[in-house]
Amino acid sequence: MTLQKSLFAAALCFFAAATATAQTNTAAPNGAAPVEAKLPPDAYSPYLERAFRIYNDNYRLGPGDEISVRIKGQPAYSLEKAKVSPTGSIYHELVGEVSVVGLTTNQLTERLTNDLSEYLKNPQVNVQLVEAASAKISVFGEVHRPGIVVMSRPMRLLDAISEAGGFSDTGKKSSVEVLRQQPDGTRVPMRVDVKKYLEGKGSPESNIPLQAGDLVVVHGNTRKTLVNIGAIAGLGSFVSIIARGW
Repeated sequence: MTLQKSLFAAALCFFAAATATAQTNTAAPNGAAPVEAKLPPDAYSPYLERAFRIYNDNYRLGPGDEISVRIKGQPAYSLEKAKVSPTGSIYHELVGEVSVVGLTTNQLTERLTNDLSEYLKNPQVNVQLVEAASAKISVFGEVHRPGIVVMSRPMRLLDAISEAGGFSDTGKKSSVEVLRQQPDGTRVPMRVDVKKYLEGKGSPESNIPLQAGDLVVVHGNTRKTLVNIGAIAGLGSFVSIIARGW
């Protein structure tokens, strides 16, 4: 084995040990900058209104979500806040347990209208999502706080990364992968380059909208990783040799 390969192997071993130690520290690094500049609120208003409408219309209910069920002219039978149980149902005093898991609010409105028609004359039902808690996104890799992000609002790729603390020093903005689950259970990877978008040069489409269940992986920048190892271990000159050869 050449000297260069030996040094590279040693550096990787040290990196594994350093990573294991760092993962025991739950505090986020200081000075983590947001990953996306914010425009004035008025500039986002039309987009946000449309995004929330699409989000609410397509959101599928799950355990922990809270909804309101309002029946016009029937306040006694309306529910201002009903929490979906761990088994995926809500309780209404007229129709009993109603399974809601996997339904959109429009689909649940239709179901409750049919069920309540047996007890009320021409019920006008309106179901609204009050709080989303079941939709989750996983963010792993080179971010400050890897883990699960609750999708309580419409989220794009950079929103999720920001919720996870933003890119770490070794995060590769040009190599972000989104794994999306398909109906057959497989996951289709999508490689996204957000570096140009963050620099104001890329297309807005690169900041893709996310769906519940998406897995976001921020890959690492090998050169930056090796330089950081050198700084930690005091092996800067050795790592410089390795990085040049890499």
